[in-house]
Amino acid sequence: MINFNEKKGFICDMDGVIYHGNKILPGVADFISWLQRTGKEFLFLTNNSGSTPKELQQKLARMGLDVPEKHFYTSALATAAFLKEQSPGCSVYAIGEAGLFNALYDAGITMNDVNPDYVVMGEGKSYSLDSLTKATNLVVNGARLIGANSDVSGPIENGITPACRALVAPIEMATGTQAYFCGKPNPLMMRTGLKLLGCHSGEAVMVGDRMDTDIISGLESGMSTVLVLSGVSTMDTLKTYAYRPTVVLDGVGEIVRMAESAV
Repeated sequence: MINFNEKKGFICDMDGVIYHGNKILPGVADFISWLQRTGKEFLFLTNNSGSTPKELQQKLARMGLDVPEKHFYTSALATAAFLKEQSPGCSVYAIGEAGLFNALYDAGITMNDVNPDYVVMGEGKSYSLDSLTKATNLVVNGARLIGANSDVSGPIENGITPACRALVAPIEMATGTQAYFCGKPNPLMMRTGLKLLGCHSGEAVMVGDRMDTDIISGLESGMSTVLVLSGVSTMDTLKTYAYRPTVVLDGVGEIVRMAESAV
């Protein structure tokens, strides 16, 4: 079990934990209120590369949740930070949405569809056979392949949607090149999250709905982990993994109930 009252910081996934599509999940308002009321440090660390932190802040505001922009960090920001560190001033051919493009531009990275240093794949509605063919041939000609995250799918209101790992797979298969993924469970993203929180890993909790990204990233970073069953995972999902979360809950509202009952 976890004594949530003793923990200093919380890193939370968003899709399947806070909302499905544009629908807020049960207990979320109470959870955010508890985090703010008790002075916890918290960060929404999402593998979704499509939205900027400002857009995520406004999305929660439309759901009636007041969370400042500083509490959001995305796989797009992690990707841009990685490229800036690895190859300052590099150029990329990117497939994705505003969150990815803004993060790349802010990091001083330029767009190039002729001879880029990297092909960068995120989620986005601009994904097409034409863009896929362009990306494939750029990789064949020497561009290095980067994926914003390794999620195969993500939850939506009426099911699931293919995510970045599934979208980059055709390029990997066609070229024989393996992508490098910058989002969870990449330790670089987790270390950045803990740094933004100002927390040591032992003082923090990772809350997510995916065993293969959220829970493994928290576990390998030395954090306590909470698997919530409000997203893609079920109790049967646990049977397919050799590792276990610290605790399994129906949703984030249970964190509040457990914390208040322990007082």
